[in-house]
Amino acid sequence: MRSTQRLTPSMVRIVLGGGDLDGFVSTPYSDQYINAQFFPGGEPYTAPFDPADFEALDSDRRPRGRRYTVRAWDNDKQELTIDFVVHGDHGYAGPWAQRAQPGDHLQFRGPGGAYAPDPDAAWHLMAGDESALPAIGASLEALTPGARAVVFVVVDGPDHELVLTTPGDANITYLHRHNAEDPVTLLPDAVAGLDFAPGPVDVFVHGEAGEVRAVRKHLLSERGIDRKKASISPYWRRTMTDEEWRTIKSAWLADQESDV
Repeated sequence: MRSTQRLTPSMVRIVLGGGDLDGFVSTPYSDQYINAQFFPGGEPYTAPFDPADFEALDSDRRPRGRRYTVRAWDNDKQELTIDFVVHGDHGYAGPWAQRAQPGDHLQFRGPGGAYAPDPDAAWHLMAGDESALPAIGASLEALTPGARAVVFVVVDGPDHELVLTTPGDANITYLHRHNAEDPVTLLPDAVAGLDFAPGPVDVFVHGEAGEVRAVRKHLLSERGIDRKKASISPYWRRTMTDEEWRTIKSAWLADQESDV
């Protein structure tokens, strides 16, 4: 690790570098991600490690894999930037990011990815929360000059906002949970109230499962968006830990197909 920076009260930026990244091959996707490995508390092993060494361990003692979006890759400097959402001591990745210091190691697999802004779209709709900010930020930077985009991002308050840059023409709106009558409806209401521009729209919606599901239902059922041309997926679930969400995610995704 080369540096760490607190971007907002809920986000920490980690910049990785060094010879171990010589083999990193960036993808063409703006939502590209790595599968980072973290360790359960009390375990003596640290990175780097051989995954085969842990196959005989009980599952609760093995390293935990977590997907994190690549915020930026600088091929000349061989530097990989990852932004971590942090919430105190909850989970594995957030606490690690808050404690991390230059010289620490992070082991990961990847990258992978699936989405990049469609240059042939008439305009772009991007919506999500803090967990989607790295991918939204990278996607805005990947827009063609002058490409129109409408962006909604839910955060706790003004001090949780990030300045996002783009060569496109983007209207970026931050929605604040604090003091909102019903924070859960902020994102769905914003998208439902949007006056859609004419022409095909490129859609990227990621974040909390319930909010993303409501937005998805609106876009597919009422706006007639082709699901094959939209990147819509939940990253996390309110009231659930990462482990709990990972256990039910497949069933959740299957169930939401009945929405439309």
